[in-house]
Amino acid sequence: MPGRDKEITLLSRELEILMNERQTLLRVVGASAALIATLDSKRLPVGAVEAADMVATSINGLSEETLQDALNAVHAEIEDDATTA
Repeated sequence: MPGRDKEITLLSRELEILMNERQTLLRVVGASAALIATLDSKRLPVGAVEAADMVATSINGLSEETLQDALNAVHAEIEDDATTA
């Protein structure tokens, strides 16, 4: 079964590539979420507000688990509005 071993090796490499890519994307999302959470939209140019809104909308579409994984990837915490009020 040399063909099967080769297939398993290729799938294993592909899985490793995908997991590394996921970690990179989690760091990007986590850093973006932390940045968006600290922005004061009243002080940003309109174009920046629109871009921040696009990022925030995308982040809000993530599952809670994925968002938490992203924040953990960059060692960030976002305060809940209820705890800061």
